[in-house]
Amino acid sequence: MPKFKEDVPLRRLSNYKIGGPARFFFSPKNEREVGWAVREAKKRKLPILILGGGTNLLINDRGFPGLVLKSAIRVLRARRIARAARVVRAGRRNLAPAGPAEYRVAVGAGVLMSDLLDFCVKHSLSGLEWAGGLPGTVGGAIRGNAGCFGGEMKDVVESVRSFDARAMKPLLRNARACGFGYRASIFKKKNGREIILEAALRLRKGGKKAIADSIREKIAYRERNHPLDYPNIGSIFKNVPLAALRRGRGRGGLGKQGAAYREALRAARIVYRGSHFSVKNDPFPVVSAAKLVAETGLRGVSAGGAMISGRHPNFIVNALDAQASDVKALMGLAKAAVKKRFSVELEEEVQIV
Repeated sequence: MPKFKEDVPLRRLSNYKIGGPARFFFSPKNEREVGWAVREAKKRKLPILILGGGTNLLINDRGFPGLVLKSAIRVLRARRIARAARVVRAGRRNLAPAGPAEYRVAVGAGVLMSDLLDFCVKHSLSGLEWAGGLPGTVGGAIRGNAGCFGGEMKDVVESVRSFDARAMKPLLRNARACGFGYRASIFKKKNGREIILEAALRLRKGGKKAIADSIREKIAYRERNHPLDYPNIGSIFKNVPLAALRRGRGRGGLGKQGAAYREALRAARIVYRGSHFSVKNDPFPVVSAAKLVAETGLRGVSAGGAMISGRHPNFIVNALDAQASDVKALMGLAKAAVKKRFSVELEEEVQIV
């Protein structure tokens, strides 16, 4: 019979090394154990927190008063998708292969993204190279529609199997029904009511060396530009849509039909309130939250043991045994400074518990 653990220190399971204890903790290995844990939590009237790889999550100093579920579902297998050949000459029966072979990869929510990428290299499967160096689990990446280098999880997800904690039954959603948006999905919106079990990803056959080289390139970029020498949970704020910028009170804004907006897209840069910004696709036109924070002069500013990174100001790092309250103080400071300087509301990318 499965059993909950009690008073588990969550800081040990957090990439941030921050957070109090979980009152109860359980790592389900399959759908049956997920169902058992949810039923047991309902009996005890416990709130549920889904924990992935401990990234993109700030756990408060008091911990979590209910049940923390950390998936141990680690299914990982690939199967070639049978495809009909295409007619290449009108009116004739000549057939030819319809591009690279495609594969459906079944992957459990508890699989680390790094292990999934190793699997892709081993089996020469292309489509996830953009995720090189992405921390956390597959379940967490799907929940937040993780993305970088022009790619997002929604680009490869074919379907997701989840467990509905209210209806107490499994659900199967196709990609459209997952409600993917910018760093969002229906699973994030429901905030624990639907627990991701497994996903089917659609990838294509590629060259092993090219895939491995591309992944290593992304990892090297992160190592050069991200403060990986300190515990962190990745980008704190979402990048800001270009259309959200305003040129100043009374002067109008960068509406999608405006000349200033079109020029910024053409030049891939903009001068806004005296600061120069690059415009990139993420996957729509945005300006960097890190640049916005940097322009307020907050690089290297600290509160308690937390610090706004000097290398990448959209990272708040645990420099010296920080508390969650220290991180929250710096988040509030950055939001207020950016709002004052640029009239832009930064939106958290991380989940705060």
